[in-house]
Amino acid sequence: MSRLTDLIAQAKAKDAQMGADLEREFRALSSRLPFGLNFERHRPEAVELPLRPIRRGDKVRVLPERGSNKKGDQRLWLVRKIGKGGNRKVANLELPDAAQPQVQTVALDDLIVVAEFKDTIYPGLLSTGKVERGGDKPYHTVINGENYHVLKALTYTHRGRVDAIYIDPPYNTGAKDWKYNNDYVEGEDLYRHSKWLAMMERRLLIARQLLNPADSVLIVTIDEKEYLRLGMLLQQTFPDASMQMISNLINSKGTGRANEFRRVDEYIYFLWFGAAKLGRLSNTTSAALQPDDSPEADEPDEDVGQQGEDGENKEAEIGIGLDWQTFRRRDLASRRGTKKGGPRQFYPIYVNLETGHIEAVGDPLPHDMPRTNAPERKGCVAVFPIRKDGTEMNWSAIGSTFTKRWKDGYARAGRATPDQPQKYIIQYLKAGPIKDIEEGRATVTGRNPDGSVIAEYPEALVKTPTTQWAFKSHNAEHYGTGVLTSLIPNRTFPFPKSLYAVEDSLRIFIAEKPQAVVLDFFSGSGTTAHAVMRLNRQDGGRRQCISVTNNEVAANEQDGLRKKALRPGDADWEQHGICDYITKPRVAAAITGMTPDGAPIKGEYKFTDEFPMLEGFAENAEFFTLTYETPVAVSHHMAFARIAPLLWLRAGSRGRRIEKVPAAGWEVVEAYGLLTQLDRATPFLKSVRKTNDLRVAYIVTDDERRFQALAQRLPQGVEAVRLYESYLTNFAFANGNDA
Repeated sequence: MSRLTDLIAQAKAKDAQMGADLEREFRALSSRLPFGLNFERHRPEAVELPLRPIRRGDKVRVLPERGSNKKGDQRLWLVRKIGKGGNRKVANLELPDAAQPQVQTVALDDLIVVAEFKDTIYPGLLSTGKVERGGDKPYHTVINGENYHVLKALTYTHRGRVDAIYIDPPYNTGAKDWKYNNDYVEGEDLYRHSKWLAMMERRLLIARQLLNPADSVLIVTIDEKEYLRLGMLLQQTFPDASMQMISNLINSKGTGRANEFRRVDEYIYFLWFGAAKLGRLSNTTSAALQPDDSPEADEPDEDVGQQGEDGENKEAEIGIGLDWQTFRRRDLASRRGTKKGGPRQFYPIYVNLETGHIEAVGDPLPHDMPRTNAPERKGCVAVFPIRKDGTEMNWSAIGSTFTKRWKDGYARAGRATPDQPQKYIIQYLKAGPIKDIEEGRATVTGRNPDGSVIAEYPEALVKTPTTQWAFKSHNAEHYGTGVLTSLIPNRTFPFPKSLYAVEDSLRIFIAEKPQAVVLDFFSGSGTTAHAVMRLNRQDGGRRQCISVTNNEVAANEQDGLRKKALRPGDADWEQHGICDYITKPRVAAAITGMTPDGAPIKGEYKFTDEFPMLEGFAENAEFFTLTYETPVAVSHHMAFARIAPLLWLRAGSRGRRIEKVPAAGWEVVEAYGLLTQLDRATPFLKSVRKTNDLRVAYIVTDDERRFQALAQRLPQGVEAVRLYESYLTNFAFANGNDA
């Protein structure tokens, strides 16, 4: 070993790059285990960046001629100079490390930038659109970029702050389902498995930095092709985790393969860390939660309790897990008078002042009629869906639907709130618990004086989930492909996960975390973000999902596009990529309830929470593309527009964003503040102290002493971050050092 170290040192003295490469390989070999999973790390991965502008010093490939299906020149050339050649820009290229000098001049349009994973990157984000229906809720984000580089970017914004990671990586079946160094890995590739492991290890090592070590979960799906190797890799990468694998039935008919058993299931690895605990599988066996900072957070938890004979709430009488929900809509997009609210969901519910029981349901009021003009009922108070600030909302269902539930014992008046605009809390059971009662999974043990049911679940239904899942809701054909087809008709994506399978997997660990941060860095069709939105709707949560995918065009579509003389980077090519064609439209459709063509989505959500898809979700989402900046541009404010989203993400992805360097020298928004001129510190600090729930204060300075002095003057709980030192330091290391 010592002799090898000396030889590497000699190599470094003669050729620094060669010495560094030899040292990297030596470390990989010396780190091999005497037992366990050993595999080739291979040369660092490389990724083509078709939308990245070409700069001097870049590594590039020369693209094949338009219309050609040939692979093209795979060598990496170095851009020495950019100039003009006739009517277009050209680059002077040099082949590095060649035995004989090789140079050529190529039009910029015929070049594509390549980033190797040993290269240092300085990431930024460019917004490409947003959907806003969630009021002040945090934003879900969809990031188009190479997931390894996006994970690196997230080490600046979310290090140690992610509560759950759910990933569905390529299964490495031998089909054209994933690329390594710009080549599809074919089934006959002798290094197929080690390439896949090297790809996974690099990403899992960064994921480990993002997970909250005190309480978080990593969920990975896989099939039989790689589950053994993946299990060992997970054990080696996360030795401190509790880990189990479960089998999940995804298609009872099975997938046929030549001379093989038909595959009906797949596997899910769960790794949980720190104080993370297993919860229940179904929401019908989970108590309803309310986020601490929601508009309804100051309504006591006993609102979900059962009303006894004396009019007081008694939670213990409900039985195990029966989930009574507040009947008033929570999202501001559903307030009275809005298109989403509709004219039939604002009506009086008459509650008897003596008994506290519902006595009648009135007719809906037109939008232009004041609620004070509603008919009166003797001995009763007319209860309308009114927030504490006086905002008129809507009930969660039309009057006839509510009346039926009330008559059946599935709706009731909760506690009186005489000092509030809404004089009683109105509660109801959603479709899931009702179905459990009607199908015998929950037993009605009696009724309260107001006629509302007292029911309970058998003890067997609330135990920890088993390792064998065989649920109708997890069928990938009906509730993966079928759901996706409803949302974005006539667009196909191979093997999307069942929405409800992802929802159930996450619920086990984040049901009691209404503000959880969830990450999916193999997001594909966007099922994880969709599942997080459903969980939020079920309990009023403010969870947010970060979805990461590239914009690669499916292998079976590339030949046709190339025949049309298109290639990566062209607008007509990029519009068919996964992110732009599937992920973003799916997330937008789920929120708005409208297809990409503007038609209402047909169909209904099923199982735990049943409602029409066209209702959408009270959520916000923004879409980004990863950019690659230079440290000089960053430190001189020239890249601020692309760095700004990272600052916003680090502050929680909520509220307004500071999009440009403030002319006043400082600016403060809901979640964070930015100080660019230290002589403006006094008004900046004054504004910071007045802003509730401020999370981060970014201070631009090269003077560490002045930064520390300002940091000490910030309110408790506000994180002080020095720009751009913290950003540059975070990324100032080679990306290939992780493996």
